[in-house]
Amino acid sequence: MNLLNKIGVSELEALKKYYNGPLEKAEKLLKENYPIQYLIGHVDFYNCKIYVNESVLIPRFETEYLVEQTIHLLKMKKIYNGIDLCTGSGAIAIALSKNLDIKMDACDISKSALKVAKKNALENKVKINFLEKDILKDTINQKYDFIISNPPYVKPDEYVGEETKYEPSIALFADETGLLFYKRILELSKNILNPHGTIIFEIGDTLGEGIKKIALDIYPKATITIKKDYNNFNRFMFIET
Repeated sequence: MNLLNKIGVSELEALKKYYNGPLEKAEKLLKENYPIQYLIGHVDFYNCKIYVNESVLIPRFETEYLVEQTIHLLKMKKIYNGIDLCTGSGAIAIALSKNLDIKMDACDISKSALKVAKKNALENKVKINFLEKDILKDTINQKYDFIISNPPYVKPDEYVGEETKYEPSIALFADETGLLFYKRILELSKNILNPHGTIIFEIGDTLGEGIKKIALDIYPKATITIKKDYNNFNRFMFIET
C-alpha cells in the first residue's frame, strides 16, 4: 500500500516527523484502519497541542466547534469556574482554560486518561485541577458556574467506524440508548451547579429531544438550545438554568 493512497501529504509529513517506528509498520497499521493520530502522537485542537494514545478518545473537529460556541457564550456571562466531566485527553478543559479567565476542574474515571490529560495541561501551560472519579457512582464536593461534557453516548448496538475499535470503548458507549451519562450528569448538577448556571453537552445527533426532556424535568424554567454541527447534525446542547 502506498501511504499517500491512505493519507494526505501533510499527514505523511507529520508521520515521518513524529512516528518513531518504521514506515512499513505504519503502513500495515493504517491498512488495518489504525488511527493516524495515535501514530503521530498528537492532534491540533483549538490552537492547543493535545497528546493522544489508546487511553483517550481522539478529539474531533465537532468538539472544536463546541469549544468555540462555549467560549462565545461564557464570555457574555459572569463565569468564575467550571468542570469538564469525562475529560479524556483534557482537550475541552485545556482549550477553555487558555481562552477564558476561569478556574477549571476536569474529571475522568480512567487513570491512564488522566495521565494523558495532565501531560496535555503541562504542555499547554494551563492549571487544571484533575479529579479521578466515576461520575455514575461518586459525588463531587464543589460548586461550579458551568458544567461541560462530551460523555460516552454511542448506543451499544450502534454502528461506528472501523478506526474506533482502537479507541477506549469506555469513552464511546453508553447504556439506556445512549442517555445514561446525560441522565447522571443532570442529576449530579443539582448538587454541584450554582444558581443560574449553565450545562453544555456534546450530544448524539438523535438524542437531543430525550436529553431535553430529562433536563426540563429537573430545570422546568431552563432555556435549552440545540445547535447543529458543520454537517447539519444536532450536536450541541446549551442548558441555561
